[in-house]
Amino acid sequence: MAKLLYFAWVRQKIGKSAEELALPEGVTTTGELIEELAKRGPGYAAAFRNPGSVRCAINQEHKAFDTVIKDTDEIAFFPPVTGG
Repeated sequence: MAKLLYFAWVRQKIGKSAEELALPEGVTTTGELIEELAKRGPGYAAAFRNPGSVRCAINQEHKAFDTVIKDTDEIAFFPPVTGG
């Protein structure tokens, strides 16, 4: 099962910081996973309404939404980080 981690306002909208999930059939990329997660309820829909406002990391490395994922991956979702 993939371990999903949610940070900052993504966590607040979903209502949890982590969960384990078997990747749905046909889901092979982070972008496809976001589409599936958005269907899981209003909190998920709100968190992933605008995928451009979310970043992801797979196994603690920043990745694009077309990156292939596996059931053994740790996948984190978070807002863009700004410096200052």
